Order: sequence, then C-alpha cells, then structure tokens
Amino acid sequence: RSLLVGKSVSMLFQQRNATVTMCHSKTENLKEFCKQADILVVAIGKPKFITKEYVKEGAVVIDVGIHRMGVSDSGKSILCGDVDYDDVLPHVSAITPVPGGVGPMTIAMLMYNCVKAAEM
Repeated sequence: RSLLVGKSVSMLFQQRNATVTMCHSKTENLKEFCKQADILVVAIGKPKFITKEYVKEGAVVIDVGIHRMGVSDSGKSILCGDVDYDDVLPHVSAITPVPGGVGPMTIAMLMYNCVKAAEM
C-alpha cells in the first residue's frame, strides 16, 4: 500500500490489464490471498516473512525487501529479503534474489531517468 512500491507496482500491472489484489501486514487471511497470486510482489518489511505456505506452486515472486541480519565472520553484511528465499525457491517458477534482485534494477532505472531528464 506504500506509494514507493505497492501503489506504483499496482498501477503498472493494471496498465497491462492485470487483476491486482493489494494486501498489507494487517490483511486478514493474508496467506490465502498470497496463495492465489500468479505474481507475488512482496514489500512487507519483515525479514523472511513469506514462506512456501504463502506461495502458489509455480508463481513468480518479486522480493522488494532488504534486511541486514548481521555480519559474517569475514565482516560482510548478511542480507535477506521479505521472502524466505531457500524455503520458497523449490516451489516457484521464478524469484528475485536478495541481494542482487530488485535493488540493482531500481538503481539502474533511477540513473537512466536522471540521464534522460538531463538531456531534455
């Protein structure tokens, strides 16, 4: 339901004639709504919240969340998304990883739009 992700992605999908159901962390029966989705976009703000019980077999999952879970022995940040990637992976047709999924594409598009605006 956020302006940054929820409403923006909802409008993009609707422009392509998708049927969109928008849920949030307080949606009753959230698991049942998620389980119906062919494409599940997750930006709930809770690490590894979405597990295989929330995901329809063969769905596409886009994980927008990113959380710092600590630091490894080598000093690198341990990151995860809102989706429990390892739990969900065997059940979906495609999933964005965290890190390396939505984030780099977001940065690339921001830079593209800045360059495009500067050319005007």
